[in-house]
Amino acid sequence: MYSYNRNEKIAAPALQSIRLLDQVRERVRYLHYSLQTEKVYLYWARFFIRWHGRAGQMRHPRDMGKAEVESFLTMLANERQVAPATHRQALNALLFLYRQVLNQDLPWLQSIGRPPERKRIPVVLTVAEVQSVLALIDGVEGVLARLLYGTGMRLAERLSLRVKDVDFERQVIVVRSGKGDKDRVVMLPRVLALPLREQLARSRALWAADRASERSGVYLPHALDTKYPRAGQTWAWHWVFPSPGLSIDPRTGIERRHHLFEERLGRKIKKAVGQAAIAKHVTVHTLRHSFATHLLQSGTDIRTVQELLGHSDVSTTMIYTHVIKAGSGATQSPLDVMMA
Repeated sequence: MYSYNRNEKIAAPALQSIRLLDQVRERVRYLHYSLQTEKVYLYWARFFIRWHGRAGQMRHPRDMGKAEVESFLTMLANERQVAPATHRQALNALLFLYRQVLNQDLPWLQSIGRPPERKRIPVVLTVAEVQSVLALIDGVEGVLARLLYGTGMRLAERLSLRVKDVDFERQVIVVRSGKGDKDRVVMLPRVLALPLREQLARSRALWAADRASERSGVYLPHALDTKYPRAGQTWAWHWVFPSPGLSIDPRTGIERRHHLFEERLGRKIKKAVGQAAIAKHVTVHTLRHSFATHLLQSGTDIRTVQELLGHSDVSTTMIYTHVIKAGSGATQSPLDVMMA
């Protein structure tokens, strides 16, 4: 997070830029955007200002316009050769800066070129490949990986899971504030009931240690800690996958226990894929892709898969049908016909 010493003498343009970033931060939080979105928008606003001030003369974005925005985006595309998704992310951040922070919805904002969205076929593992990867991951990360494949949840949804949202009786997990701030329900795999209970026992030990040390409770969304001041200290709101160490909350500056960091599982999966000699670009998200594909292959209705994945539109889920069609062998190659 950008910081500075208020006792130091700062040039007026630089001080204006610092204040502008504070305004971006305040507007993002007012609109209840995620912390990740806040980080991204701050990054691109800072990058945009510094890039145009590289000659030594800092300029405020309100004194710049279409030419400066397009030159910045052109640099990203031609010099940095960023992916179209990154290009769109930078453009969205600058549109937010001008419209939401500077209150400028000028005609030139509508005419800026936006790179087309490219549909990519997701990387999917076979059932045997998933089996071999999961067999090589143990401990907390092993439980996490199995839950990701067994439920189709996103990693952020899995890590931010609270104790109260795991229902062993109904064998379901309630996903709170998923992508698009939507809630949904997914299945709780029967084979993971015992490993998950054991994980909850480890989590409860950390919770009990925090309570004995009178530490701050876990983070609560939407100012619930103001409405229910002690809720963050209760077992129901504790993380299912808490971090073993404490960290500083970037928004409040309070030291508390956060959930596990995303990189931890990613490293384990990368190592397991190498050991299993799988020649595919596998990430944590590949388990979600494999979950959807394998469900469709087993005959599950696409609308059901859409609901489990939390997709707003079934067209997003349809991408997995392309994976199945290409590998099903339903259409025979003319070469195979000729050679036969």
